[in-house]
Amino acid sequence: MTRQETISRHDKDEDAPAAKPRREPFSFSRVVKSLGPGLITGASDDDPSGIGTYSQAGAQLGYGIGWTMLLTFPLMSAIQEISARVGRVTGHGIAGNVCRHYPGWLLIIVVTLLFIANTVNIAADLSAMADATKLLIGGPAILYVVLFGVTSVAAQIFMNYRRYVAVLKWLTLSLFAYVAALAFAKVSWMQALAGVLVPRLTWSSDYFTTIVAIFGTTISPYLFFWQASQEAEEQRVDVTKHPLIEKAYGVRKEFSRIRADTITGMAFSNLIALSIIVTAAASLHAAGKTDIQTSAQAAEALRPIAGPFAEVIFALGIVGTGLLAIPVLAGATAYAVGEGRRWPVGLARKPKEAIAFYSVLALSGGIGIALNFTPIDPISALYWSAVVNGVLAVPVMVLLMVMARHKEVMGRFVIGGWLYWLGWLSTAAMALSVIAMGVGVLV
Repeated sequence: MTRQETISRHDKDEDAPAAKPRREPFSFSRVVKSLGPGLITGASDDDPSGIGTYSQAGAQLGYGIGWTMLLTFPLMSAIQEISARVGRVTGHGIAGNVCRHYPGWLLIIVVTLLFIANTVNIAADLSAMADATKLLIGGPAILYVVLFGVTSVAAQIFMNYRRYVAVLKWLTLSLFAYVAALAFAKVSWMQALAGVLVPRLTWSSDYFTTIVAIFGTTISPYLFFWQASQEAEEQRVDVTKHPLIEKAYGVRKEFSRIRADTITGMAFSNLIALSIIVTAAASLHAAGKTDIQTSAQAAEALRPIAGPFAEVIFALGIVGTGLLAIPVLAGATAYAVGEGRRWPVGLARKPKEAIAFYSVLALSGGIGIALNFTPIDPISALYWSAVVNGVLAVPVMVLLMVMARHKEVMGRFVIGGWLYWLGWLSTAAMALSVIAMGVGVLV
């Protein structure tokens, strides 16, 4: 008998109801309410820096880069589900488990690199949002940087947790702007379909750097930390929930919820990313505009090609996704540092109950704002922040996979079967893309 069968049998015995429950009618609102960390995580993956990366990839390489979205969907779904299970089973995020079961130096390295990568990402996202807003209504971009940055941080600190999560869910709708933008682009659907189904590889450092950037913005370390920590946070908020390692009631139901939530979020993320690539390929690449460095430039470049409506829709999407992503970036950083130091953490806590946690969150957001006042151009760092995330993701994913198999961490709920091997496949694909980039640079 396999371990999974043993878990399923135990789960079945503990969860078996005295009588068969009456089946409730389908309710869309109930389905939406059941979605949480996975949906928000997937949607925040398409942040302004990601939009810039996808736009650049579509503008430079055309439809032929679309296959990356088909490849990354199962890989990112697997690694995010594993992250979520770690949080749900243990009641701690990734950093919280590292500090309890692994050497301190490992925690310091991982959290430091995550802090740097996330903070640079925040700076780049704020700059992109400010440029998009200036494109729409004019005015000084630096004012919008401060406005968006302060608003995002303040909302996390002072807003009620349940209400805040509801706002984040509503902000995911802003991503549909990129589906709408497709309506204004003259897409060759046969070429777009071929680009998704038939991989086309070019052996060059630029090509593989773009692949790593796509992987890095799609499978990002901050997403692992955020989803695991949010699963743990939900247990602190809901008094009926306990870490599964302590109380195994409802295991099968919880794992099914996590899978449905994660797959929905990742499918949503990849659909939007593919829409951006196809829009850029149809409008920019087809017109010979391949030198697109930022998401705001992509929006502006759409005006003469796809019309002003496409430009406005694209720009509004950048602002909406930024408002969704910046809290996740800053929050993931605060969770990682706070859990690693064993501080009281959680967005559901009052500011005075978790001063250190919120201080890290504010510091990350504050540095992100400040970088826009320095000679360092955060926009020029946007594309490379995705590359850095891709490189950083490899050791973090290895650590996560080892943790998910560690009995002292997961108890009898260690990850096994196809999910375990798909997680390692995701890690291997990430590692190979980084190695290919390095070889391409050397050659």
